[in-house]
Amino acid sequence: MIDRRRFLAGTGAVLLAAPLAAEAQQAAKVPRIGWLQANQALGSWAQEAFLQGLRDLGYVQGRNVVIEYRDAEGKLERLPALAAELVALRVDVILAGGAAQAVAATQATKTIPIVFTGVGDPVASGLVTTLARPGGNATGLSLLGSPEVVGKRLELLTQAVPGVRRVALLWQPGVVREAAGRDTLKGADVAARALGVQLQVVDARGPADIDRAFADMTRAHAEAVTVLGGSMLNSERRRLADLAAKNRLPTVYPARQYVDAGGLMAYGPNAADLFRRAATYVDKILRGAKPGDLPIEQPTKFELIINLKTAKALGLTIPQSVLARADQVIE
Repeated sequence: MIDRRRFLAGTGAVLLAAPLAAEAQQAAKVPRIGWLQANQALGSWAQEAFLQGLRDLGYVQGRNVVIEYRDAEGKLERLPALAAELVALRVDVILAGGAAQAVAATQATKTIPIVFTGVGDPVASGLVTTLARPGGNATGLSLLGSPEVVGKRLELLTQAVPGVRRVALLWQPGVVREAAGRDTLKGADVAARALGVQLQVVDARGPADIDRAFADMTRAHAEAVTVLGGSMLNSERRRLADLAAKNRLPTVYPARQYVDAGGLMAYGPNAADLFRRAATYVDKILRGAKPGDLPIEQPTKFELIINLKTAKALGLTIPQSVLARADQVIE
């Protein structure tokens, strides 16, 4: 005959052990971050900045956090499928480092939290409801004020190249929703008029359009260029710098990576700082915060980079007043 007291004691131990084992398993679970990238080959600076941000918060890749990378290798049409792969892996949060990546991620899932960086206007892009209360499953760091930043680039360009009156604006349609792109172009036009500059808008949807775009600029007698950016244009930044030099067109770009590739000058948010700060959002979400409750933050660090070697090749002397404002001068 089974000792009833011994049986009940054993049963109680099993029942008690079950939730303890479940809690231990849950505690041992290592969070997984899905990183949706447009083109990792463009450089490791974003990855280094994000990982440093994680380390500052106590996360070490491979020890207490795992990152699942998905890289479109410059082919943006692959982003939706790659986003779907991350969703199928049931990652805990998706990091989307750009507008095209963010759109692909939000279309792939309405439940997995998404942290984005480098989106011009998240509201106009349809990613969030408001900046203060994003709602939904996405939040992050914006480049809100893009029209203002574009205006600042135009201002710096006219100061670096005194007397310039006709500027071509090169942009990549389709990276953000039509409304967001339209707002940026409108802001650029307003800024150009205030500076007494005539703006020529030139688009390039893919690499095959770039030569044609520069041919259009020269036919229209453009004296300088400002580049809005976009994943494809970023991928082709060395080619842009070469064509600008070949056509003797002083050009201002949206990020320092273009200047490192030989471009004349760049003004914009410090992108590495945005990726470092993205780690803070990821940490909050992994600790239980809802992305829809985390306000969108804007850039706090901007930088002006000037390449004097390129200026010399163009026969251009950058005024000292502009050089004095630069965060870095490449000689």
